[in-house]
Amino acid sequence: MAADSLLKVVFEHEGVFIHPASDGGGPDALVSGCLRVVDKESEVLVEFRPEDTSSMLCAGKDSSSVMEGDQVSGQKALLDSQSIETDWDMVHAVKKSPAEGSLTPCREKSRGAFSLAVGDLRSISVKEEGWTFLVLKLKESCSSPPALHFHQGGSREFLDSLGRFALLRQAPGDPSCLLLSPLRTLSQSFENLLDDNNYGLVQQKFRKDPYVTTLGGFSKVTNYIFDAFRVTEEQLRPPEEAELLGEVIPGLDINQQEEPGFEVITRIDLGARPEVTRAGPLSSEAWSRHQDPEGRMTNVPLLKQVIFKGGLCHALRKEAWKFLLGCVPWDSTLEDRKGLQRTRTDEYFRMKLQWKSVSAEQERRNSRLRDSRSLIEKDVNRTDRSNRFYEGPDNPGLVLLHDILMTYCMWDFDLGYVQGMSDLLSPILYVMENEVDAFWCFVSFMDQMRQNFEEQMQGMKTQLIQLSTLLRLLDLSFWNYLESQDSGFLYFCFRWLLIRFKRELSFQDVLRLWEVMWTGLPCDNFHLLICCAILDSEKKKIMEENYGFNEILKHINELSMKLDIEDILQKAEGIWEQITSRKDLPQSISGILGPDPGLDSEVCDCAASPSLRPPQRPDACSNGLSRGGGAPQSCRGAFIS
Repeated sequence: MAADSLLKVVFEHEGVFIHPASDGGGPDALVSGCLRVVDKESEVLVEFRPEDTSSMLCAGKDSSSVMEGDQVSGQKALLDSQSIETDWDMVHAVKKSPAEGSLTPCREKSRGAFSLAVGDLRSISVKEEGWTFLVLKLKESCSSPPALHFHQGGSREFLDSLGRFALLRQAPGDPSCLLLSPLRTLSQSFENLLDDNNYGLVQQKFRKDPYVTTLGGFSKVTNYIFDAFRVTEEQLRPPEEAELLGEVIPGLDINQQEEPGFEVITRIDLGARPEVTRAGPLSSEAWSRHQDPEGRMTNVPLLKQVIFKGGLCHALRKEAWKFLLGCVPWDSTLEDRKGLQRTRTDEYFRMKLQWKSVSAEQERRNSRLRDSRSLIEKDVNRTDRSNRFYEGPDNPGLVLLHDILMTYCMWDFDLGYVQGMSDLLSPILYVMENEVDAFWCFVSFMDQMRQNFEEQMQGMKTQLIQLSTLLRLLDLSFWNYLESQDSGFLYFCFRWLLIRFKRELSFQDVLRLWEVMWTGLPCDNFHLLICCAILDSEKKKIMEENYGFNEILKHINELSMKLDIEDILQKAEGIWEQITSRKDLPQSISGILGPDPGLDSEVCDCAASPSLRPPQRPDACSNGLSRGGGAPQSCRGAFIS
């Protein structure tokens, strides 16, 4: 059929039989056919077609199951003449109701041939009767398709092909029954992950180890939190999981067994944690003193140090964020930036016109664009609605949020839109108050964050491994406790890392945190040290209260909007100084933190900017560097008391 050219055949096997007379399989009526697993863009189907019929399969636009169609009288007569009646004479389907366009269940007559979505399967029972036959059970149907009899082999290959799209696991108490959990799409995984309401389920259904669900499909990491809410405790960890985890997340076996030299890392005495202090935000006047007459920014390392220590005043963010994000070069002149603005404005609106000019008929044939638009509209309507910039109906800020995200789909076709991106864009649009500027700043931010949202999610895997390594170095006893509670992989930090603490802090604190992190100081992956700082503050309660898996996840989630950003930043910087005070750090730790991007040989010129000096610290310069050199770089300028 022509329609088959649009499908990707994952599995195909001839000589599969159904026994219509009895589901258990009697010899009185055998129908031989071809069994296939086909991958469509929107769903994966299991199809059976009798060899002795040329009947067509059809489905409504929104059907989750596909039925044999007797659309023409000739076909109907042919089908009625064939003795391939089955007990599965009512197949569940979904069609649009003419009134509302809503989805309503309906049933259709089927004769032998059938097609069903893998997502509709609840279980598969594997039985032996001289040959293997499989009994398929649907989730929401009182009837099921006829059993599939593999007289000529192929049952294992069929199950293996389903394993690419669903998690198959033995049912408790019945090893012959396999339960199916369809692997969710990336956007669905993020939706579940980012939905705060899911965490209210932590006292209900949990699996002992959330990584059980990471053993199949690309949603190896994204699903492990969500699945913890919907799988019963009786489902046991597969014995081969420890080996498979190393394949799922390369390097994760560091948490499974001791590697040569790893014990040395955990036994390093880091000494006492230094006390550090922070300064006030950089003012517009101080910023202007770092510009030459043509608008170039001067002494950029020093400027970044000042921003790292105290952040920015809000009036300065609209200009300074463009530099911090790399949206405009530090050494560009005012004229350079004006020319760049004109070019980018034209480019932005060209891309915006691309999706704006797509007709309804075109969009109907573009499922990727259609799905992105639907997802964006859904997310925009619930992003930061308590913020005055986005509150109320028909808010213009929401329109801009929507348009920028849709245009980003034109900028990055491969990635498109993934849930969570609206959280990253919202603060940027709030600060920029300009569609074009917000878009290009968002593009620059996504350049940093893209790996978090890619299908393979390598960025998230790497960060979780690095965070676990750092925590083990800082506090082995706490890490061991988490490990004993099946929490050693720190999956409860997933949302922190995914959207950079956007859901954990107040809106204004997010602005401060992001601009501090965008300086790139004091090291690579400073956000991991922020995670360590938060966990360090909570470890006493977690251990003293003997929290288990459920309680740890619940407790961490309830920290949202209760964190003190200045305390966190201060503690995170102290952790960095504590770690880097050691000269014999293992390569694995040095690789996580990276080289010190501090002032190096730059001479602090704070004497030229006395207004930057924090009055509460007469012994420190405006950069927050101590006279005694407690920080890696001490100030060489004059101290004004």
